[in-house]
Amino acid sequence: MNPKKSPVNVDTKVALSVSSVTAGYFTNDVVLEDVSITVEPGKVTVLLGPNGSGKSTLLRIMGGFLKPRVGQVLLGGEDISDKGPADRLALGISVLPQGRSIFPELTVEENLRLGAWQIRRDRDRFVGALEAMFERYPTIKPMRHKLAGSLSGGQARIVEFARTLILEPRVLLIDEPSVGLAPVLVDGVYDELERLKEEGRTILLVDQNVKAAVDMADYVYTLAYGKNHLDGARDEFEGQLDELIKQWLNL
Repeated sequence: MNPKKSPVNVDTKVALSVSSVTAGYFTNDVVLEDVSITVEPGKVTVLLGPNGSGKSTLLRIMGGFLKPRVGQVLLGGEDISDKGPADRLALGISVLPQGRSIFPELTVEENLRLGAWQIRRDRDRFVGALEAMFERYPTIKPMRHKLAGSLSGGQARIVEFARTLILEPRVLLIDEPSVGLAPVLVDGVYDELERLKEEGRTILLVDQNVKAAVDMADYVYTLAYGKNHLDGARDEFEGQLDELIKQWLNL
């Protein structure tokens, strides 16, 4: 991704957690049952599990896109379960969704402006936030007036990272960041995730690339059948990854 080092001043002294959450998309549908996890401040927490285990659903709940039927979402100990995505963004929770999420008919700069929409009335801060992202990701600066739909997959992913970071969020929720990318571009995504970790960002990462995710994790949770399965520090998982993957393939 050719990132350029830049100073980061992010408040990482806040934890995001879900407590005893049960949720689903339809009346009789239960995707998650009594799930609890905590994303510690300044750490990378990784959420793993087989397809259909509820990982992305849990991220939607934490981002405010789905309300739990039972349980709470807590930010710094405060119950934010009733707050929607815009309110959670204002509180510092930013989501990088799975798959391509740029607006193809808008320019690169317009995509970033949408990410900073909540501070649009503070002109100096708004412009400063835009320029900070072009400084952080200099490869997209010459493309600022180019339509985002014309970008390559790797370039689009950089724009998505920039849009997610533009408000200097307190917590990053990242869902399958390398999905849909050519293998040659995947290393760049993980380089950027490692950079975010080095900056002390608070991150919840959902990923199917189990080894790469665990390598950068501070703490790992696994889900199975929509329930908590295992959790522990990274070192506790490194010796059992192959066995876990075999179990998930047989579920």
